[in-house]
Amino acid sequence: MKRTLMIFAVLALPLAAVAQTNMDHSQHAMPQHDDHGSMPMTRTKTIMLGEQTVEGVQGMAHLNDVGAVMAQMGKKENYHFMMIFSDAKTGAAIEQGTVAVKISGPQTGQAAEAIPLLGMGNHFGADITLPAKGEYHFQVGSKLADGSKRQFHFSYEVK
Repeated sequence: MKRTLMIFAVLALPLAAVAQTNMDHSQHAMPQHDDHGSMPMTRTKTIMLGEQTVEGVQGMAHLNDVGAVMAQMGKKENYHFMMIFSDAKTGAAIEQGTVAVKISGPQTGQAAEAIPLLGMGNHFGADITLPAKGEYHFQVGSKLADGSKRQFHFSYEVK
């Protein structure tokens, strides 16, 4: 029995390693805080957009400038938008729920179609394109684990 388990362990480990290296990591297209192992270990510029508290939930918004790394991969997205939520009283992280952002840019001032933000461990995020100079507005809609809907608003000027 021990010999069978030993043989299985010896054969399974290399197969697991091969499976891990062949996984498609294309959905993780930003090299933020070293938590995306398939990306180059390049530090990105993090831009704090602000903090807001709405109905007991604190929301912090950030942009990571990932334009150079994304261009190397042939992609047009130049920022990674992130939202981090926590309970305003306890500071406990809120990592479950549905979150999306609508971005209005300097060209039209009209909000574009909502972009879903995926749960990425400690934040919700998506790679986005801010193509022109000017002021952008981010309207974040959320329905977190408590079932309540909340809206957060932030802005940033691309220079």
